[in-house]
Amino acid sequence: MENKNKPLDKLNLFSFSSIQMRTFHITWLTFFFCFFGWFGIAPLMPIVREDLALSKDEIGNLVIASVFATIFARIVFGRLCDSLGPRLTYTILLILGAIPIIFIGVSNDYLSLLIFRFFIGIIGASFVITQFHTSVMFDSKIVGTANAIAAGWGNLGGGVTNLVMPLIFSAIVSIGFTKFVAWRLAMIIPGIILLVLAFVYYNYTKDTPYGNYREINKELYKRSSKGKFNKAIKDYRTWLLAMAYAASFGMEITFDNVAAIYFVDYFKADIVLAGALASIFGIMNLFARALGGIYADKIGGKYGIKGKGIFLGITLVLEGLGIILFANTNNLTIAVISMLVFALFLKMANGANFAIVPFINKEAIGSVSGIVAAGGNIGAVLAGFLFKSASLSYKDAFIFIGITVFVIGLLFMLRFNQTKKEKEIILENLELESAS
Repeated sequence: MENKNKPLDKLNLFSFSSIQMRTFHITWLTFFFCFFGWFGIAPLMPIVREDLALSKDEIGNLVIASVFATIFARIVFGRLCDSLGPRLTYTILLILGAIPIIFIGVSNDYLSLLIFRFFIGIIGASFVITQFHTSVMFDSKIVGTANAIAAGWGNLGGGVTNLVMPLIFSAIVSIGFTKFVAWRLAMIIPGIILLVLAFVYYNYTKDTPYGNYREINKELYKRSSKGKFNKAIKDYRTWLLAMAYAASFGMEITFDNVAAIYFVDYFKADIVLAGALASIFGIMNLFARALGGIYADKIGGKYGIKGKGIFLGITLVLEGLGIILFANTNNLTIAVISMLVFALFLKMANGANFAIVPFINKEAIGSVSGIVAAGGNIGAVLAGFLFKSASLSYKDAFIFIGITVFVIGLLFMLRFNQTKKEKEIILENLELESAS
C-alpha cells in the first residue's frame, strides 16, 4: 500500500489515488502541454515565413529567441521551487506563459513575432519544476526512472505539436479562413489549455508528500535557496551536467524548431508530411527518455553516479554519430532512420542526466536542476547561431553539432567522478544487499 506521507519507492503508473502519483500524472501532463505551446508555432513556420516574408537570418533569430529566455527562466524558477514550492511556482509560470502564446497571433511583422517568440520561451522553465516535483515525490531508488518518464512523456508534446498543429491549421482553413489567419487562430488553443492547467495544478497537487510548504513543519522541510544555490554552482559536476544537457536537450529543442523547415526545404515535403516526420522525433520520448533513466538507476545501484556518468557519456557519443549520419544523406528513408537512431540516444542521454541531478546536492535540487536545464537552452542558443548563419547550410550545421556532441560525450566519460562519501554510500548499499 502506498504510504501517504513519504516519497514512494515504487512507481505504479496506473495509480492515481496517492498525492505522489496524482502529482506525477498532473506534472507530466502539464509539462506536455507546456512543450506543446512552446513549440506550437514551429511546424507552422513555413506558413509564417510566407506571411511575414521572413529571411533565413530572421528565422534563425526566432529559433534563438524561443530558447534564450528559457536560460534565465529555468534558473529563476528553479530557485523559486526551493523557496515557494513547485505547486505555486508552476501555477505562476502557466499563467505567465499562456499570455504570449495566445497573443503571438497579433504579430504583423518580424519584430513583433520575435518579441512574442522570446516571451513564449519562459514556459520552458516548466521542465525544472516537473523534475523538482518528481524528485521530492519519489525515493532515491527510482527517482531517475520517475524523472525520466515524467520528462519523456512531457517532451512528447514537442512531437505531438509537430503532428497536431498542422492538422488544427488545416481544419481552420477548411472552414473558410485564409492560411494567414488560420496559423494565428491555431495558437490560441495551447494558450487556453495552459490557463486551465494552472487551475488544475494549484488545486490538485501538493508541494511534497508531507503537504504544501506552508502547511508542514518548516524546520523539518525548509527550502531556502540562500546559500544552497552557491553550493550548487561550486560543484564542477553541475557544470559538466549542464554541458551534457546542452549536447542532448539543446539539440532536441533545436531539432523541434527546424525539423519541419528542413524536411520541406531538403526533401520537398508538404507542411503536413513535414510535420508528421518531425513528430516521430518527439514521439520517441514516449519510451526513449525513460530507458535512459531506468538504465541509469540500475547502473547507479552498483556503480554510483560515476557509473551513471559513464553511461551518459556513451549515449552522447552515439547521439553525435547519429546526427552526423543524418546530415550526410539525401535519401528521405535513410534520413528518417538515422533521425530515429540519434533521437533514441539523445533522449536516453536526457533521462540519464536527470537520473544524476537529484544526487549532486539534495538540499538544492531546484537550483541544480535549474542550472543544468539552463545548459540545455544555452546549447540550443549556440546551435541557433549555426542555423542562422548565411555561410552555413542546415546540413553543415548538423555536422558541426554532431561532432561537438561526440567530443562532449568523450569528455564526460573521462572527467565525471563521484565524491569519497558517495563511494562509501554505494559500498554500504552493496554490503547490505549481499547480507540480505
